[in-house]
Amino acid sequence: MKKHFIKVVLSCAVIVGGISSCKNSSSSSSKNVSRATGWKINSKEGGFQYNSDFKEQETPPGTVFIEGGTFTKGKVQDDIMHDWNNTPTQQHVQSFYMDETEVTNKMYMEYLDYLKKVYPPENPMYENIYKGALPDTLVWRNRLGFNETMTNNYLRHPAYAEYPVVGVNWVQATQYAEWRTDRVNEMQLAQEGYIQEEALYKVLNGESEGTFSTEAYLNNPESVYGGEIDSLQGKQKKDSISTFAKRSSGVIMPEYRLPTETEWEYAAQALVGTREYNNYRGRKKYPWEGDYTRNGQRVGRGDQLANFKQGKGDYGGIAGWSDDGADITAQVKSYKPNDFGLYDMAGNVSEWVADVYRPIVDDEISDFNYYRGNIYMKKAIGEDGKVKVLSDSIVYDTLPNGKIVAMNLPGEIKEVPVGEEETYLRTNFSKSDNRGYRDGDPGSSRFFERFSDDADDNRKMYDSPKHKVERDSTGKILRQYDTSNYRTSLINDEVRVYKGGSWRDRAFWLDPAQRRYLPQYMATDDIGFRCAMSRVGSKSKTKNKTVRHKKAR
Repeated sequence: MKKHFIKVVLSCAVIVGGISSCKNSSSSSSKNVSRATGWKINSKEGGFQYNSDFKEQETPPGTVFIEGGTFTKGKVQDDIMHDWNNTPTQQHVQSFYMDETEVTNKMYMEYLDYLKKVYPPENPMYENIYKGALPDTLVWRNRLGFNETMTNNYLRHPAYAEYPVVGVNWVQATQYAEWRTDRVNEMQLAQEGYIQEEALYKVLNGESEGTFSTEAYLNNPESVYGGEIDSLQGKQKKDSISTFAKRSSGVIMPEYRLPTETEWEYAAQALVGTREYNNYRGRKKYPWEGDYTRNGQRVGRGDQLANFKQGKGDYGGIAGWSDDGADITAQVKSYKPNDFGLYDMAGNVSEWVADVYRPIVDDEISDFNYYRGNIYMKKAIGEDGKVKVLSDSIVYDTLPNGKIVAMNLPGEIKEVPVGEEETYLRTNFSKSDNRGYRDGDPGSSRFFERFSDDADDNRKMYDSPKHKVERDSTGKILRQYDTSNYRTSLINDEVRVYKGGSWRDRAFWLDPAQRRYLPQYMATDDIGFRCAMSRVGSKSKTKNKTVRHKKAR
């Protein structure tokens, strides 16, 4: 019987130690050949299509790259306020991007301009979209101070264009981030040829009936621009066949959002610029090196390194001599950035972060990307099997202070809480709303509902007053105050953390570890915000696999 042999050609190479390494030439390292099956990828004949040309995530507009790592969150030093809410814990943060400055008046005015043009407030259906996004300029008023100049001018006057926006509550800040996500991705798709750049301005000029939503585009692209997406296709459209970008295209950026408290504190400390071990253990006091607020270097010696209140009645120092250059807020980039390239991570304005406030930081359950505030949602699916797009439906909410805000914009996808189908027999989460998970409250125990009765609500740890505020059909505010006498806290699931000192604060609050809280519907003249975005892919932008492999050998 004649034997048949398959000739296998081996390619060999001599490496360290004289040991030869051989590989089968039939297997290819080509990115367009599957290492699982050997089949061709992205072949003209068909088969599996995959984006093999993706390099790495581009730095989003207005942000800088923050390489993740480990650090000590909280303070090691004695807490003179005795809050006991920033106990030091060792945490690890994944790489992300963060705005190099706070969101400025000019940046926020662009948002307001877009809303006013696309959703004109004279239309009764859209009336509260624009009004709900307006900052509260009355935060500047003081019963024993003359501040009307800021009340009337701070937001809109060009003299304050590059000053941080204030009077914005937490809800408005998150909605700005959502709007920014859609505008940046809309521009990305235009630059990559998936849509015409003119489409962006047709919406602004009222020539298009609908708008663009990132999630709507990814899940139901035919619904974007009021169903006119086919006529607005870019150069990617071939042979009259619409071509839509997907997540696998690598074009769509992750969402802009508020940074988590852990991300903000890590970015503010900027340990990347230090090699002192004690700093990694939580000994770094400010975003800059040293224990003082004045510049100790030869150039600029004695200058203040941040905009803060230096003493009673002293918001800027002695004019022309020991002045920090600002009495209220200062123009962004007025002071040197920290070692990450971030400006004003101490002073100027405090900043909203994403987290729900609790005095407890539970590092036993999580020491990686710690965040309290998860509410897991899923996309609502219609009878046709497609996600539901809220074309004309707008859900408004009346905040406890009477302000009406739109909870969604037309063209966005409807979302509903996850249910038993997603939580059954899971070990990592068991319900949609996890804001109160392991916060010390009896209600955070897994089977609390089995043993509760109507009176148990009175024994909750975080039982702030529950006022009910509504507006009737005429717009009149209807207030129903909680008159119960057993409320023992001002903390609830709508109270958010804000970080960093401001122009109103003494140097004590400039420490990145300090944390305070405020109801998410309230705004002040010394709290602003900046956005962040998660990084997908590699931890470092400068990673070199070859070098690391050589070091391992």
